[in-house]
Amino acid sequence: MHKLVRAVRFSVNPFLPVGTTGFNSYASKPCGEGLSFYLNLWVEVVGGLEVDTGFVVNVSLIDRIVRRFVVSIFDECIKKSFDRGEHVSLLEICEVLRRAWRVLGDKFGSAKLSKLRLQLNPFRTVAIESGDIEVFYFSEKFEFAAMHTLWNDKFSKEKNFEVFGKCANPAGHGHNYVVGVTVQRPDGDDGFRIVDFEKVVDAEFISLVDHKNLNVDVP
Repeated sequence: MHKLVRAVRFSVNPFLPVGTTGFNSYASKPCGEGLSFYLNLWVEVVGGLEVDTGFVVNVSLIDRIVRRFVVSIFDECIKKSFDRGEHVSLLEICEVLRRAWRVLGDKFGSAKLSKLRLQLNPFRTVAIESGDIEVFYFSEKFEFAAMHTLWNDKFSKEKNFEVFGKCANPAGHGHNYVVGVTVQRPDGDDGFRIVDFEKVVDAEFISLVDHKNLNVDVP
């Protein structure tokens, strides 16, 4: 079995009665005009390789199917909520993903849909998987800076640079790190809040390592 993941980018503009398709799918298609909601849907399928092509699924087929059957589902949800002045919650986003799943489920021939992951912004996603689409996975990236030391006093200076390369420095050196944190939540869990999630990650991890010496400050 092989896995194929394809990103389909599109924009929804609730401020205009009719959207514009556009011609640059790399940026987003539909393209949106002015201020729009930019979304990126990652479609993951698993299956065997087609004998004649070596493909699991032709990626252009994924693009066409998502834009034909799924973009309109997001468009309808966003515009309807905008017209009513209503908030779109994570649970509602997950329900839209499940609607998309039901539409896409039989569209890829012998390949099976295994995951849908919606990128809400470059650092935040919500996903459902084939094991149980009634469960959702919320992920967010966090950044921190820290230093550590790669130097062994038992080695000669030459040996340290041979082993640790340019990171070799008895005084230590620093990096910027990005860590992704994912939580699994059941359908109907209306108590999950992004701000609470971020608060926990900040208190239990980021505050312990950010701008710290990992060799000295972190047990």
